[in-house]
Amino acid sequence: MARRRLALSVCAGALVAAALAGLLLGPVAVSPLGALTVVLDRVTGLHLHTGLSSLDTAIVWQIQAPRVALGLLVGGTLGMAGGAYQGVFRNSLADPYLLGAAAGAGLGATVAIGAGAEGDTGPLAFVPLAAFVGALAAVALAYLLGMRRALRSPATLLLAGVAISSMLTAVQTFLQLRQTQTLRDVYTWILGSLSTAGWYDTALLAPYALVATAVLLLLRRRLDVLAVGDEEAASLGIDVTRTRFAVVAAASLGTAAAVSVSGLIGFVGIIVPNAVRLVAGTSYRSVLPLSFLAGGAFLVLADIVARTALSPAELPIGVVTAALGGPFFLLLLHRRAALSW
Repeated sequence: MARRRLALSVCAGALVAAALAGLLLGPVAVSPLGALTVVLDRVTGLHLHTGLSSLDTAIVWQIQAPRVALGLLVGGTLGMAGGAYQGVFRNSLADPYLLGAAAGAGLGATVAIGAGAEGDTGPLAFVPLAAFVGALAAVALAYLLGMRRALRSPATLLLAGVAISSMLTAVQTFLQLRQTQTLRDVYTWILGSLSTAGWYDTALLAPYALVATAVLLLLRRRLDVLAVGDEEAASLGIDVTRTRFAVVAAASLGTAAAVSVSGLIGFVGIIVPNAVRLVAGTSYRSVLPLSFLAGGAFLVLADIVARTALSPAELPIGVVTAALGGPFFLLLLHRRAALSW
């Protein structure tokens, strides 16, 4: 219990520190008190005196705050989804893109951008919609292909996901070769970015993230039972097939919504849950909620690096997470190999 409380304190503290840093590091230098007052004023409607000019207030609220909020939601959703996938497949190297969500979203975005929809905004924004539908369609197809043996062998689902990902990636590559004028826009989206984040994007993601988070938190105890094996879990009264479907559906819904507004930001779903296990232990009662907090903090900090490393230019945030996630992934592989040896 003390270990969980310590982990919760660390993750909550990291989240608050990352959010404050994200608010302060921007086009203009503002005081921490002024930035916090702006946020409190807009959230509560109390008409507080911020001490900032109208321009600085607009920058904090219209540029910095939505970027931080979207980073927290995207990172938290991907972190929790990664933890859920690792639990349902009993593999610490699993991530939210395992069943083809990334390939489906990439294909959907490529089709939309090729159709000239990259500048669309508002309720009918076509790129996020196409990426969202593509991601869910890819996961659904992978699940349909592997569902007959999903109860006996989760590996069947993984193989179906690999096959679907390869097929959709091939189609995406073909379309890119046919529409070379859109290559820059497509790759910009694929590498991920929060640079154009607005409150509309946050509002678009929030309902899906809320539903996915609620479902996964309700099922976190069942993931602990699944960890002992399918047959043992079934003997303890767990409907393995339905539980696996519910977890995959909820995690995929959150992942699809996250990538539709941010692009394909990799490694968050691998780094964060495994880092949380080092601090809080292996129980999914702790891993899932803490992965949400730590994932949000991690992505906001990665975004800070992305926008300051080459200032005034910006790095794609996917480059930053890959630079951190690649060595971490190799470390996990080395650790697994040492344990198996």
